[in-house]
Amino acid sequence: MAGSCCGRTYRVDAPVDPAPCNALTRTAGGLLVPHTVLQGIAPGGAVSAQRSVDIDVTPPAAGACPETWQVGARLTPVSGQTSGAVGLGGSPYDTWVPVPATLTLPEAGVYELDADVQGGVIMQGSVSNSIVQARLFNVTANAVVPLTARTLLLFAATPAAGVTHTLHGNASASALYQVAGPTTIRVEGLKHVDSGTTTGEIVAATNFRFKKVSD
Repeated sequence: MAGSCCGRTYRVDAPVDPAPCNALTRTAGGLLVPHTVLQGIAPGGAVSAQRSVDIDVTPPAAGACPETWQVGARLTPVSGQTSGAVGLGGSPYDTWVPVPATLTLPEAGVYELDADVQGGVIMQGSVSNSIVQARLFNVTANAVVPLTARTLLLFAATPAAGVTHTLHGNASASALYQVAGPTTIRVEGLKHVDSGTTTGEIVAATNFRFKKVSD
């Protein structure tokens, strides 16, 4: 059977190419024409834990011809924060002690790590060069996060007999850090003296946080 339109002749009973990628499929009820509908991600949502960008899709109006779809992207990085403090009084000098401020980076990628850290110490009598430090430590890899060691306070003087000094200091430890998969990071603290004995040492992570910046 043949028909014509606009000076052209068409065969309406022409066979349909059975190739798997054919755009048309002939059925008893007529030709099936594939139709693709795109679906976006709700704000703040994700398809999987490996995703750091959301895709927004705005469909065309009903009956629009041609169908125009608008597709956009939003960066939605994973993030987290915590805090914690630990007393160093029961630990030996020059030994790194875990602070109960631990975060788990949930997936592979590059992260911005930031820790606002405070330290304190009490010195009485003959003490020389009292130091309190902090750093970020990769628990998963058993390795220090590079470039994150910070000196929270350093007191080089020696108190006179019967004189007590109570010192406090703070610093920000930050770094861009790349991991290959889920990784646990914690804050650690350390105390040191060249001579004498200190008391009341403490390291506190007032805000330890991460934000993913790229895959």
